[in-house]
Formats: sequence, structure tokens, C-alpha cells
Amino acid sequence: MEGVIFFLLRWRHVGLHLLLRPAALLLLPVNPDPPRHSLLLLQASRSPTLASLSSSSWCLPTADPPPPPRLRLFTDGGGEVELRLDIGKLGIENSRDVFVDVDDTSLLVRAKSDGTLRTLINVKQLFDRIKSSETIWFIDEDQLVVNLKKVEQELKWPDIDESWESLTSGITQLLTGISVHIVGDSTDINEAVAKEIAEGIGYLPVCTSELLESATEKSIDKWLASEGVDSVAEAECVVLESLSSHVRTVVATLGGKQGAASRFDKWQYLHAGFTVWLSVSDASDEASAKEEARRSVSSGNVAYAKADVVVKLGGWDPEYTRAVAQGCLVALKQLTLADKKLAGKKSLYMRLGCRGDWPNIEPPGWDPDSDAPPTNI
Repeated sequence: MEGVIFFLLRWRHVGLHLLLRPAALLLLPVNPDPPRHSLLLLQASRSPTLASLSSSSWCLPTADPPPPPRLRLFTDGGGEVELRLDIGKLGIENSRDVFVDVDDTSLLVRAKSDGTLRTLINVKQLFDRIKSSETIWFIDEDQLVVNLKKVEQELKWPDIDESWESLTSGITQLLTGISVHIVGDSTDINEAVAKEIAEGIGYLPVCTSELLESATEKSIDKWLASEGVDSVAEAECVVLESLSSHVRTVVATLGGKQGAASRFDKWQYLHAGFTVWLSVSDASDEASAKEEARRSVSSGNVAYAKADVVVKLGGWDPEYTRAVAQGCLVALKQLTLADKKLAGKKSLYMRLGCRGDWPNIEPPGWDPDSDAPPTNI
């Protein structure tokens, strides 16, 4: 298997690991709000191999009490983004008193005022990668201006950081209306995360369990007891076929053996959207979780391995549904940036009728039931 993106977000006793193909290693801070003196830093890599990690710690003297919030203005100018910080009340007159530490994914701006080194802004994860060597900053009257050159010039940045608000606003330009399918062993987890994502990005949330129960006027549990898992899986596949022609939906599928996504021969219509596999992991640390995810994808011994994105959860707590949803959006952003033709290919597959020829899409008129060998290899 080629290089992978690996995303880690840990809160209390819950971990989150994402795996998709192909790109480089991405690591977020272990704690959402780490102590000021301890941060994990990423050494960015532009190659498709895994980037290396280093740990760095330092202490910054700060004023007591901290300075009040300052005005921050952000603009996206196409190939570059600009950040303006109001420093008028700090008494900073010389650019030598400003210290800008930047790499391809993070930004730390500090300034010396009244003998104290103050942190003006600390962005641990920029919305996307920048050309750090081309960063410039200067003082314009009472504002500190920081200019960053984007790597992906056509990608519109809603804001400087990769926050929930920025992701939900910015991801739609990459999804281009293609739906998102959430699969995995837990129906409850699938539905909670799907609804959170849909609400955030303005898509329509759809739960196949609700559609099936509404159509049959009985619960999934009663259906399973009376007709078995095969009947439910077949019915869900019919629902997925109907949904495959829709756009701008986030579909939560059934979990477990009764779900169509758990069966290798039921993915024909799931490929019409971006698929995210949510999987609860027993791994004790991020390294073993990453290896577990790699084995799942490379071995292909479960149908969920067909998904575009694998998300490993070190436990589950509904309180952190948004954090999981945010991690899914991060992974989808990286996936679509790594393969800019993927959304268009999904759209073509959908327009041709989801004939089951993913990922090698055959020309119009190809009959999947024909004995003729495929032409698009």
C-alpha cells in the first residue's frame, strides 16, 4: 500500500484515527487545548511518503493578566491569504519586535511589548498548506500584516485555521455536490455523525433505517426477527439505488450484518458518493491503530475496506460527535485535494447509472451483464 494520511485527534479517553489513500502523514495536537509549553509539531513533507514527527517544548513569558482580544482581519486573495492583526495598543513600532514562526501547516506570531513576549495568534493547523519559505510580514500603521502563499491556489480559504466553521464552509467547493455515505458496524454512530456533517455543510441528512421503517411501518429489529438479515440488506440496497441519483445528501447506512455496506456485492450504489468507514478500534495507541487500519484496507477482508476513507475511533461518546464529524471533513478535504479528478469521476459514475464498473468506468452503453471483457482497464 502506498503512503497514507493519518489523522489523530484524542480527547479524554476517546481517540480518532483516519486513513485514506494516498498522501503524507498528518498529526494534530494530542489534546484539543494543549498546555502552552508543550506542543507536537509536524515536519511537513511534500513527497507521498510518510512525513516525520518531532516533539518540541518551550515556555513563553506572558503578561499577567493576558492582553485583551485584538482585531483580526482575514482575506483570501486567490494565490495568497492575508492576515491583519491590530497592534495599535501594544506599542510595537519596529518589525524587529515581531517574531513569526511558520511551517507549511502552522503559524505562530509573537511580539515583544513592554519587555514581554506576547502571543498574538497561534494557529496549530492552517486551513491548507502554504509555501512557508515565501511568507512575508510587515507593519502597516497600527496593523501587523502577515502574507501567506497558498500551495493550492484555487482552493478558497474561509478562514486562517482548519476549524469546524472553516471546514463546513470550505469543504463544499471540493465535494461539488457529491453525496457522502457513512458506513460502519454501528447504526447509531453512523446516524449521529451523518446528521452532524449534514447540518454543518448544508446537505440533506438521510438515514436508511428511517426510510426502511417508514416504508414497512415496523422497526428494523422486528424486521430482523421476522425475516432475517438478508432481507433487510436487500431492502437497504434498493434504498441506496434510489438515493444514488441524488446529490448533496449525507447518507447514514445500517451497521452490522444487516447493512448492505457489510456485503461485498452491495457496493454498486455506494460508490456514487464519497464513503467514510467509521470503525471502533481496540488499539491502545495511535501507532497500532494506524497499523490496524492499514491491515484492514490492504487485506480487504471486510467489505467496508472499499470505502474512500477509514476512520478509526478509540471508543465512542456522543458528546464528541462533532469532533468525529470534523475529523471526517478533514479526511475528505485531504482526499479530494490529493485527487482533484475524484469528484468528477464520482459524478460520471453516477450519470452513467452506477453500473458497478467502479473504479474503471466503462464507456456509455457498456452492459454489466454482458460476457464481453471490459475495455477500460
